[in-house]
Amino acid sequence: MPWSHNPTEALPQPQTLAAGNRILSLEKPLVMGILNLTPDSFYSGSRLPSVEAALQQAEQMLAEGAAILDVGGYSSRPQATDIAPEEELQRVIPVIDALRVRFPEAVLSVDTFRATVAEAALDAGAHWVNDISGGEADGRMFDLVARRQATYVLMHMRGTPQTMTTLTEYDDLLHEILQYFQKKIAQLRALGQKDIILDVGFGFAKNPAQNFGLLGHLPYFEALGLPMLVGISRKSMIYKTLQTTPEASLNGTTVLNTIALLQNAAILRVHDVRQAVECIELVANLKQQTKKLNL
Repeated sequence: MPWSHNPTEALPQPQTLAAGNRILSLEKPLVMGILNLTPDSFYSGSRLPSVEAALQQAEQMLAEGAAILDVGGYSSRPQATDIAPEEELQRVIPVIDALRVRFPEAVLSVDTFRATVAEAALDAGAHWVNDISGGEADGRMFDLVARRQATYVLMHMRGTPQTMTTLTEYDDLLHEILQYFQKKIAQLRALGQKDIILDVGFGFAKNPAQNFGLLGHLPYFEALGLPMLVGISRKSMIYKTLQTTPEASLNGTTVLNTIALLQNAAILRVHDVRQAVECIELVANLKQQTKKLNL
């Protein structure tokens, strides 16, 4: 079945997101910096071997304009090694503890699909939960984020990091992801969850052609009336297309982030904050000047 056009008129998106007792404005897109505490991430340049290394990276990201820091201790690359919750906790919680002390004003997100890890991170001072599984991996996650009113990043995925590359068959990619989001949003709203961010999950149970198709059709999901996070930083859709490596994919990341911003992405999740901030500034200026000229 061919991909269809936007099913309804776009709904107004929220203009703010909660971060504990603070509010983040979405008047201009935000940058989420990746703090990767796994030793086996697909991008070797992002691996942080210690708490001090994470603090140094966080300091640089905040100085360059990151609005959110996303702390993750479980590699979600294809065929990643599964680790126990205890090991994930040992990687994540000391860093969140240290970040709260060193940068008390920073907005912190925990990148996990486990409710136990998410709850411990929220107890330690995290404000957001970024769940690659959309609540599929742990049935307690929706109850947790609703009870704690943590801003929740709801991503589309099939299977697990170990199986997702075999689950890329869709009859209608856009419609099936839309239906997935509609179902999940209804479940979260029924529990009283307020702030929800959508992530179509580039690279998660999607092949390169599907990834590019999704990037070209992001406005399709504006019918849901929720902000969109785009996470394509240095991913295989870039380096495999260009026949290069994650380490050599910064320019490609910048190009695709620019395309995402032109299609109203609200948050860019990136390894390289300064370049993403520059993308946002330039695209915002383009949109502003174009609007002034009534073009």
